Amino acid sequence: MGTLTEQPCYTLINIPTDTESLNELQLKQDLEKGSVQTKIDALKKTIHMILSGERLPGLLMTIIRFVLPLQNHTIKKLLLIFWEIVPKTSGSDGKLLQEMILVCDAYRKDLQHPNEFVRGSTLRFLCKLKEPELLEPLMPAIIACLEHRHSYVRRNAVLAIFTIYRNFEFLIPDAPDLIAKYLEGEQDMSCRRNAFLMLLHADQSKALAYLAACLDQVPSFGDILQLVIVELIYKVCLANPSEKARFIRCIYSLLNSPSAAVRYEAAGTLVTLSSAPTAIKAAATCYIELIVKESDNNVKLIVLDRLIAMKDSPVYERVLQDLVMDILRVLGSPALEVRTKTLALAMDLVTTRTIEEMVQLLKKEVLRTAGGEHEDAGKYRQLLIRTLHTCSMKFADVAVTVIPVLTDFLSESNDAASMDLLVFIREAIQRFENLRPLIVEKLLEMFPHIRFAKVHRVTLWILGEYATSKEDIEAVMARIRTALGELPLLDAENKRQAGEKSEDGSAQAAPAQLVTSDGTYASQSAFSAASTRKKEEKRPALAQYLMEGEFFIGAALANILSKLALRYKVLESNIQKSNKLQAEAMFIMSSILQLGRSGLPKKAMTHDDAERISLCLRSLASPTPLVQKIFTEGCRDALDRMLSANAEEDSQNQKAKEKPGNIVQVDDAIQFLQLNRGSDLAGGAGDMFEQSLSAAVAGRPGASGDAPNVLSKVIQLTGFSDPIYAEALFHVNQYDIVLDVLIVNQTEDTLQNFTLELATLGDLKLVERPQSIVLAPRDFATIKANIKVTSTDNGIIFGNIVYDVSGAGSDRSGVVVLNDIPIDIMDYIVPATCTDLEFRKMWAEFEWENKVSVNTTLSDLREYLAHLLKSTNMRCVTPEKALSGQCGFLAANMCAKSIFGEDALANLSIEKPLNKPDAPVVGHIRIRAKSQGMALSLGDKINSAQKDPLTKVVQVA
Repeated sequence: MGTLTEQPCYTLINIPTDTESLNELQLKQDLEKGSVQTKIDALKKTIHMILSGERLPGLLMTIIRFVLPLQNHTIKKLLLIFWEIVPKTSGSDGKLLQEMILVCDAYRKDLQHPNEFVRGSTLRFLCKLKEPELLEPLMPAIIACLEHRHSYVRRNAVLAIFTIYRNFEFLIPDAPDLIAKYLEGEQDMSCRRNAFLMLLHADQSKALAYLAACLDQVPSFGDILQLVIVELIYKVCLANPSEKARFIRCIYSLLNSPSAAVRYEAAGTLVTLSSAPTAIKAAATCYIELIVKESDNNVKLIVLDRLIAMKDSPVYERVLQDLVMDILRVLGSPALEVRTKTLALAMDLVTTRTIEEMVQLLKKEVLRTAGGEHEDAGKYRQLLIRTLHTCSMKFADVAVTVIPVLTDFLSESNDAASMDLLVFIREAIQRFENLRPLIVEKLLEMFPHIRFAKVHRVTLWILGEYATSKEDIEAVMARIRTALGELPLLDAENKRQAGEKSEDGSAQAAPAQLVTSDGTYASQSAFSAASTRKKEEKRPALAQYLMEGEFFIGAALANILSKLALRYKVLESNIQKSNKLQAEAMFIMSSILQLGRSGLPKKAMTHDDAERISLCLRSLASPTPLVQKIFTEGCRDALDRMLSANAEEDSQNQKAKEKPGNIVQVDDAIQFLQLNRGSDLAGGAGDMFEQSLSAAVAGRPGASGDAPNVLSKVIQLTGFSDPIYAEALFHVNQYDIVLDVLIVNQTEDTLQNFTLELATLGDLKLVERPQSIVLAPRDFATIKANIKVTSTDNGIIFGNIVYDVSGAGSDRSGVVVLNDIPIDIMDYIVPATCTDLEFRKMWAEFEWENKVSVNTTLSDLREYLAHLLKSTNMRCVTPEKALSGQCGFLAANMCAKSIFGEDALANLSIEKPLNKPDAPVVGHIRIRAKSQGMALSLGDKINSAQKDPLTKVVQVA
């Protein structure tokens, strides 16, 4: 018997060679034998891997066999995503894969599924297919869905037919007729909207025929259908103006639609199609109602911008002028930005016919804000005061009704609003002589109720300058004596601290008896009681300021007393009375000077304040005709020059805002470039060609060659010798950056899965990943990418290009690294303007400061200032007359604002070295901003601008 020998048994096992095959094998096992949840997880992982660029060709048949027949709704959702992204053609010849026939059959079954969700989602998916071979056998099932009982299926069937007709018209050439017939019997509004939208883009004649048949029923349609109808009317009337009369009544009826979106679009269409005053008034009224009734501030601002744009047209402006009071209804909005734009628009539209009503309304608004607890109530009141100021300067007749109301607000707790009011009063009292007695009377009345030192100081200056009668001077002196209290100030303060009575100065030496909590008596010194009482007693206003160290108001008071005494001396014939008032003024000055040198106040008197008070004392002690003229006339002349300079600057700014017009004489010959004679071409055609070329390069008509042009925004991303050449053109649009990337395939291969991968550094965010494309040999394409900007800061965009090359020999991948795209802060900064008071207030509030040293080759002070303004997009807020003249130093304030509402301030302090006329300027620039990024980015921009020694700019005129 032979022995049984065991023979070895060999089993063939496919051992994966890399990680990708291992993953594919694991996914295949899960999809074949796993539970429903396991298959869902495996399908999700497969989708993520394909989106990441991995190829999984072995899983296609597995999914068709083991996953596609399942009826689970989650799996069906995931399968729609999978079929959208999976490659459906072979890489070698580009033909449709054989397996897709099975998938097509599954689509057909889903289109006949009893569940409306499955049908509708499948129809939506078919809108994304780009393979006509897959769509052709499905057309009968798609058309049959138009008769489904559920509206969700019907409206998606219309969308699918629309998309297929637009991409592959030969598959369903009768689609417009089919949809037009379907539209006649459809009742659901969303389905009618989709059908009408298709006719709008596919066959406008059929859309017009349907609209004409139901024109009277349009106001009863749903808002989604009304919006499409407005779009159709706009397109038809723009292409064929003779149709306006036919559809204008329909647009009028849509102005009363319950939908805000429909009213907005209808008003915009009406303004575009008709310039009749009734149409303009109806559209503007609709806009105003939208602003008043809409709660979203962004919507209010958008519609306000439309009204402002209408105002720029002379035809529309005349109509809007009659609607000023309706526009002012928008002031009921609590948003300060909305109120600011509304008041600016109203000021541009107000006329002599409406100024009285407008002023009455604004006065009521000022009174209404008096007790406002809102955080922006003070700023709003300040804004109203400035608007009334402008009204009074523009229409002098209303000043007499405005000033008595506004002077009551000098005692309010908002010092900024009070200062704006005093600036208004100062200009009004200078320009309108007939109002001077009234203003002086009101200021004297409100003087005891003022709460702030700087408000008291400006009020005293106005009273001292414009109290020109004996009675007014005596009244002002009485107010000053009351506000100072007992004189001399130092003795009064010593008595106060010693606990003596201010009336007769007698000390309270007798002890006071107090009753304690247990009923017993306790003794207390009169001095300690007086010390407790003096804390409760309040000093007079001016004395309180001086004790707190505010001696600047003391110096201002000395100037005012000098003016009053010198003017009273001329008016009063009684020498004894004039000498008495002059002595009293000198006594007050010396009392302030004595208190300042005593050391009792919280802050010591500065040398400048002491010098000014001493100068006023000497001027009163021995007045000369020159001193008399300087004190009584010089200040008013200086104020008049300042107001004239401000008015001139405002006029120049207004002219700069106006659109320049081309002045052409009536008898000038019209030049046609194509009709010029040959002799003319030799001489002038070259210049005309250069002008045309520069205008085309600049991207706008009439642009000069020096203007920033489109080509300056092009950035080369790859080299000319790379297989892929790429360059980017970026557009900055408010909070977005749109990148137009030009891609050129410089190889002889077809590039599949061509993807532009971008990433950002800084406060930038890529909104949407660019789609993958297929690039033919020597072909080119443009890829767009949107990037969201969240703050004013420098940023960088970087990335690479990845692609696959499929050929007969082998498959390979390629990567091209792109150059970085720097994002400049200057794209988000625009020049801004502010008053001196606003500049000082913001300068004190802003937390971040950046100090940059001047390092330049420029030797002219004004030239460096112009270079700095051009490099930083800032505006110089220092008046031009303050910068005029020749000296060895220059100081200027600058202001800018970002599109995000962030303010940036800068102070330039530069000088030229002594005895070195050709030496470069030296100094520093201090930048202050609310955010750190703004301050640092502006400093970096200034440093980079200073490094270019060849930069030469025209001096500021």
